This record gives sequence, structure tokens and C-alpha cells, in this order.
Amino acid sequence: MLEQFVAVMPGTLAPALLVMSLSVMLTVGEGRDKPISSHWRLIGLIVGLIAAIVFAGLRASAVINQRTFVNYPVLWCAIIADILTIVVVVFARRITTNWQQHKVFMHIANAVAAIAIALTLFYALPDVILQLTIWVEPGETAFTSAMLLRALGFLLGVAMSIIVAAIFRTMRTTAVRWAFTVAVAAMMVILLIQHFTGLAQILQARGFPMNHTMFVALAWSINQNSTMIMAQALVFLIPAVASIVAGFRMKTHDVPGANEATLRRHKVFRRHAIAAAVWSLIAAIGVTATLTVGVAATHQTITLSPPEAYSLKDGVATIPFSQVEDGHLHRFEYKAKDGTVMRFIIIRKNGGAYGIGLDACENCGDAGYYEKDGKIICKKCEVAINLATIGFKGGCNPIPFPYKTGHGKITIQTTDLDALSAHFR
Repeated sequence: MLEQFVAVMPGTLAPALLVMSLSVMLTVGEGRDKPISSHWRLIGLIVGLIAAIVFAGLRASAVINQRTFVNYPVLWCAIIADILTIVVVVFARRITTNWQQHKVFMHIANAVAAIAIALTLFYALPDVILQLTIWVEPGETAFTSAMLLRALGFLLGVAMSIIVAAIFRTMRTTAVRWAFTVAVAAMMVILLIQHFTGLAQILQARGFPMNHTMFVALAWSINQNSTMIMAQALVFLIPAVASIVAGFRMKTHDVPGANEATLRRHKVFRRHAIAAAVWSLIAAIGVTATLTVGVAATHQTITLSPPEAYSLKDGVATIPFSQVEDGHLHRFEYKAKDGTVMRFIIIRKNGGAYGIGLDACENCGDAGYYEKDGKIICKKCEVAINLATIGFKGGCNPIPFPYKTGHGKITIQTTDLDALSAHFR
């Protein structure tokens, strides 16, 4: 249950905060005073959710086996939408004040918000939705206590994100406008960084030239994803503090010329301000605890799987297809002529091709790779390797080497492995 919870909550928090924030920043009133374009944000939410469900279904059924083909253009559009949304947030006060006098700007702002919401949901939610596919482990019956616990963890993760966003929303009437605006703008900047990191990963996997500094920066950004998610919640402590300050500035007695009704309103405002701030602090602590204590509780020291046996004769290593056709990572060991113990990996990729390379990369050395939740991950930098790029040079991909396939087997000349032994010294 905890594993599902800590996997789902981070994936749904950013979309929940985005929907909440734009709802607050672009609100102009109720009933007839609301522009028709205010409904566009809801349409964006629905479209993004439906698109994410469809995309997740296509990925689960292997109809789409390369998600980067879809995510690449989506991330470009999301980055542009993020930048425009930040501009909208900064000028939201001017846009919403007397919006009838400049309806076009109001409609443009809502259109940008709707697009940003749709793209963020479409990019973030498929991985969350695919968590549904691991409720039942292979060999288990459909209804078990373990399955129910996983389902409960999933639902609690979604519920917590919604509740956290709802709690932060309570500060819309108690925090000064600039404080809430700063928090939303900061949250949007972090979201922009996350989207840019995702795009950079795809570019790197496609062979976009990156020097060592650029790759280290990319790896750092990937590894700091949990910190960024925490920061998206912690920035709302800015309006929380502002709420408390505003509440205590409201005098509740000894106000010359103030009637009893005014003093009662001040008391109510102060109570609401303090309550909103306290609950916001609790929400921020909850997010932080989930992404630190919760993740730590589910984290285990990664140990590389032991090497498998294979045939080695007359300078040729032979591995039958039947040994590696299950789609999982297979690790093998070879002792080079110079005495260096080397490792190489084989995995059957979508479409029947095989990804073959050293259990090492140019950037992280011989740290090796491991498999988790269907992903191949570098043990050192924790970067998830695009399965389609295994067997190609570049970035954190396994270092490729020549091999042949045919007659139901993979054959590797040991001289090709000997030439690469330096990567394991």
C-alpha cells in the first residue's frame, strides 16, 4: 500500500496544484459575472484526463511501445504553455479586474490555462494510471488482501493530492494577493523545469550532443524530482505566513469608530486566516513526509542481479533466444584476456529486436543497470533508459558492441568484448 501511495501522490500533486492555482488566479466572480471562457479550464481538465487514460491504455496494450514518440511534441507544447501561463499568473490581477472592459485578454488567459492543464495532465497521469496494472502481481488471484491494499494506496495517493490542493485553496481569501501570486508563479516555474527535464531526457536519448556539464546538470535535475515536488507544496507556505500576518493585523477591539459588526468580521477573518495557515502547514508537512520518510521506507539498496550462464567456446559467446526472450533484463559475465571481469546485458525490446551492450556507460562507468517496474535504470545516476535506445551510443545508454543474431541464438565474438575491457577497470 505504501509503495502505491508514494508512487501515485507525487504524480498527481502537480496537476492538482495547477488546476487549483489557475482557478484561484483567474476567478472573477460567480453566476452571471463569470466569463464563458471560465469553463474552458474544466474542458481542459476533462480533455487532458481522457487523453491520459487513452494513452495509458495504448501503452499497457503495447499498441504504443515508444512513449517518447508522443511525449516529445507534448513536452515542447507544455513548455511553451508553461511560459505563457507564468505570464498570465503575473498579470492575473490586471486581467481579472474589470475584465468586461478587456474580454479578449480574459478569454486568452483562460485558453492558455486550459491548454496548460490539458498538457500537464496528459504528460503526468499516464504513469500514474499504469500503476493500476500492478495491483495484481503475476500468479495472484484477482481479489487478495495485497491487491486491496495496493488499491487503497492508489486511492489515498490521489485523495491526498486533491486534499492538499484544496487546503492551499482556502488561503485565497485570507492571504494578500501578492503572496499567493508569488507561490503560484514559483510552482509554475518548478513545473516548467520538470517539463524541460523530461524533454532534455528525450533529446539526450536521441543523440543530442551534451557535454559532461550538461549531462551532470540533467542527471541532477532528474535526481532532484522529489525535491521539486516538495518545493511545489512548500512555496504555498508564503501565503500561509501572509495569512497569519494579515489575520493579526486585523484589530478585534479598541478600534475607534468601528461598530460591533466590523469587529466580528475581523475576528472571523483572523480565525480563518490562522486555520488556513495551520492546515496549509500540515499539508506541506504531509507532502514532505511522504517524499522523504515514505520513500525511504520503500527504498531498498539496489543489488545487481547475478550473472547467468551461457556457452563460451572457441572465442564465441552464445546465448539462445529462449533464455532472453521474456522482455526482462539478463546479465552476463565475461573474463577478458587481460583478466578484467566484464559484464554485459541483453533485453528483448518491443518489436522483437534485442538491446545488447556492456553493463556500463560512458558517463557513469561500470555501475551497472537494474530493472524496476519495467524500466531499465542506471544504478549510479538513477536515470531510466529508453528501452528503444539500448544498443545505440550516447548518454547513459549501455555501451554497444558488435553481435549477430540468427538460428535462434545471439553470438558475440569475445575479441569484441576484450577490446572494451577498459570500461571495467
